Amino acid sequence: MTNQAQLSSSSLQLATFAGGCFWCMVKPFDQWEGVHAVISGYTGGHVKNPSYEQVKSQTTGHIEAVQITFDPSLISYERILEVFWAQIDPTDAHGQFQDRGESYTTAIFVHHEEQRQQAERSKRYLAESGRFDKPIVTPIRDAVPFYPAEDYHQNYYQKEPDHYKQDRAASGRDKFLDMYWQS
Repeated sequence: MTNQAQLSSSSLQLATFAGGCFWCMVKPFDQWEGVHAVISGYTGGHVKNPSYEQVKSQTTGHIEAVQITFDPSLISYERILEVFWAQIDPTDAHGQFQDRGESYTTAIFVHHEEQRQQAERSKRYLAESGRFDKPIVTPIRDAVPFYPAEDYHQNYYQKEPDHYKQDRAASGRDKFLDMYWQS
């Protein structure tokens, strides 16, 4: 796993997003040239090294998230933001699709001031676009410790493709994305 110290000596950067179920957030980023890794995990809470069961209990303050290691010379943070927005319902403050509760809410976790400015600009553009008739409620937060999820959650769409497809279809995510994000 890549950490901030390793990134300091390379040209790679981190982007961290919460978009509901992390299983559904890996594949959309994993498909891009310049993305080196997409890790499912937990962030934003007060418990060190939480387990999936702890996070799911809604008592840790953590939310399911993905942390992306990327090469900005091959894919920009702005493009990664566009991919993020197109995976979520940014107007839902109580979870995503069939997954309800704090641990399934959305957020952009910024790692430095330039990311904050880009994220705020991106959110403002989305709000002004008229795509949604409700306010954009996805918060922009400072990045805090990110804890990788258990191994069985990593690259779930590859490990359990049939279950992944069934869960994703049943969630309502794809129907929503088709309705609001197809150009």
